[in-house]
Amino acid sequence: MECRRCATPLDRPGDYCLVCHTAAADTVVLDIDRDRATVTMLAEDEVLGETTVTTKPEDGDEEEVIELRNFGGKIADEVLRKRPEEVYATGNREVVRATRAQLHHDFYRVNDDDPVEAVIDRRGDRALDVVDLAPREKLGGSHSTLIGDRDGRRAIQTVAGHPHVKKVIPGPIDAGGTGSQSGLRAKVTRADTNGNVRLLLRDGSSVQENRIVTTARDNDGGEHVRQDLNDALDEANLY
Repeated sequence: MECRRCATPLDRPGDYCLVCHTAAADTVVLDIDRDRATVTMLAEDEVLGETTVTTKPEDGDEEEVIELRNFGGKIADEVLRKRPEEVYATGNREVVRATRAQLHHDFYRVNDDDPVEAVIDRRGDRALDVVDLAPREKLGGSHSTLIGDRDGRRAIQTVAGHPHVKKVIPGPIDAGGTGSQSGLRAKVTRADTNGNVRLLLRDGSSVQENRIVTTARDNDGGEHVRQDLNDALDEANLY
């Protein structure tokens, strides 16, 4: 494959051109199994190519931790070669976490039998405004208390860190629910007609409903944001 701008040969499909400093791919899709990952590069709706990264899972706690980190690093290296605007991933959550920990791109989950086609179908999400604020700057409202202590704050920060979340407004705490010993659980509810959602926090017998204002303009856009948020909470072991 050659750079579309200066015709310099690229080592792999979708690589960033180091001669004219031009990105070939705007999006990378990762389809990850425990021992194999397929890295697919997209430019708008065009598939530029794919690369396969493999590993041999190790037995033993320490060996597996090192191997998993190295596998995530190999996948991350493939992404870094492309310098995309967005990264989508599906598959083994351990490997996804190990890869995401080594990247600083916008990173979203996609759940589908054909993740590449699912991402192409979701291209409308790219029209959503991005809110470039630190999570703490998105907190608002008259209620400042959060249930769940550290885990409650972590859930709020996880949601507020999403680029399509404009504001998180904590709600009042209802202590009349059914008790649970499972610790704090967080879940984002279905989007309303304006694309906004609500974050439900449950800790023991306490329940807190927090309003999430997104940049989505309708229910469909809000549902995509909801899926991203619940996937992020799941990866943080809070869902």
